[in-house]
Amino acid sequence: MTLRLAASQLDLSRFLKPGDRVVFGQACGEPTTLVEALIEQGEAIGGLHAFIATSFSGLFTPESARAFRLSSMGAIGALRSMTKANALDVIPVHVSQIACLIEAGIMPCDVAMIQVSPADAQGNHSCGLICDHVRAAAAKARLVIAEVNEQVPYVPGETIPAELIDVAVHVSRAPVEVAPAKIGPTDEAIARHCAEFIGDGAVLQTGVGAVPDAILRLLHDRRDLGVHSGMLGDGLVDLAEMGVLTNARKEIDRGVSINGALIGTRRLYDWAAHNPAIRMTPTSYTHDAGTLSRLSRLVTLNSALEVDLTGQVNAEQSGMSYLGGTGGQVDFVRAGARSPGGASLIVLASTARGGTLSKIVPALSGPVTTARTEVDVIVTEYGAAQLKGQPLAERAKRLVAIAHPDFREDLSRTAHEIGKRGF
Repeated sequence: MTLRLAASQLDLSRFLKPGDRVVFGQACGEPTTLVEALIEQGEAIGGLHAFIATSFSGLFTPESARAFRLSSMGAIGALRSMTKANALDVIPVHVSQIACLIEAGIMPCDVAMIQVSPADAQGNHSCGLICDHVRAAAAKARLVIAEVNEQVPYVPGETIPAELIDVAVHVSRAPVEVAPAKIGPTDEAIARHCAEFIGDGAVLQTGVGAVPDAILRLLHDRRDLGVHSGMLGDGLVDLAEMGVLTNARKEIDRGVSINGALIGTRRLYDWAAHNPAIRMTPTSYTHDAGTLSRLSRLVTLNSALEVDLTGQVNAEQSGMSYLGGTGGQVDFVRAGARSPGGASLIVLASTARGGTLSKIVPALSGPVTTARTEVDVIVTEYGAAQLKGQPLAERAKRLVAIAHPDFREDLSRTAHEIGKRGF
């Protein structure tokens, strides 16, 4: 039987044991009341470890997280401050692997702390704004503590039955919001090159941020666009309200946008509430290779920190600074590149640090997130380099052509050496 509590009644020492491993819901589905409770009470319990895939709440800081050891799949959102302070254990893992690793016990989950909507008439809670590995964590955990938030929308898709919840903490507070990023001239230039790959009937996978939002603004004249994505932002609402987003030509899930995470503002959340045109599904569906292989015209958009002249992509680390994460990039790069009529686009500005650092580089300064064997198209504000099926020497030439002009001469020397060797 579920124990129902107000936030003021939550004493975690009644439920958690020293050394417990906690898995939080992530992103805009972060259970902020439960996070605050663990920050405040965790030190008295002792030896706790917690995992959160991404966080935008700002609650995790090197000071606040001293009550437990925090791990993540990367420094996404507000977690970047944690990596700078060496206070975050980074686990290199695709977001699609997290549920499987939890189920196998490789990533232990003694306690699942999740955020859900109020229950429907059948007693089922919507996962609300985040779906991905929430159900897997709840199914594996010894104890499920759910923040039942009156302000979280009931979104069609994955649900958590009331009987799976051990402790329900009832709150009414605004869920985490992520405001749209400011779009600049470089973002707009990149978006124009990307939009050329997106025709009528295309199925989109995209993230959130300035470039994705800029791309979506250029698609208002398209017809029957579809969505199958790991995450979506506010830009989706514009396309839906203009009648551009219909999902009418998809081979599967016709008429429905498939998604795993809503990362945006109240506008997005209100649009998604009880909306039959969207369905929240776990990563076992959003990122599944078999499911994605059934979609034609799938165009996937992912970002990078840097790309080398052979097409290797680093989306995680710049030198000694860990800035990103693996996320779902590899799953969707493979899917887009193999989709009939589709494409996989890796997007990045040509420079960083005020134009003093090229992001097209002779050699990566960090790990290979996506192998050159998987890469299809690299896009900067200077153009789109189509690399799939091209020899290494040709790849280098095409990448030099979309680098910032200030760096092309030096990059051309490396490209020349690659051409001489053939590799």
